[in-house]
Amino acid sequence: YLDKASGIKDELKQKLFAYSGMNVIVEQVNLPNADALKKIAYELKNEVENLMLILAAEIDQKPMVAVMIADNLVTEKGLDAGKMVRELAKNIQGGGGGQPFFATAGGKNLAGLPNVIEAAQSMIKEIL
Repeated sequence: YLDKASGIKDELKQKLFAYSGMNVIVEQVNLPNADALKKIAYELKNEVENLMLILAAEIDQKPMVAVMIADNLVTEKGLDAGKMVRELAKNIQGGGGGQPFFATAGGKNLAGLPNVIEAAQSMIKEIL
């Protein structure tokens, strides 16, 4: 189970792209539980500088979204993971929140996960 999570983490690191001074990862993943999602988000935050991470995950046939932002980006760019996750959660008929650097949301509409990814990509393009 932990091997799977670290395998996913390595895959995610290979998919990151640099944009506007941020290292961005926006992906849909399959994980066993919310703890795994949180663990991956925190590990990536420790390993990747200037991280802007948005994950859409299917967990037990339910959709979840996690947003993790490097502390310096929260300060410098005035970003708020809680606000972002609430906006993204509309795509999965859900809600959530958290701190400015890390927030999660759960929802009801699993079919909305691809829309979360699209919305996240547009959202990131609006951050300058």
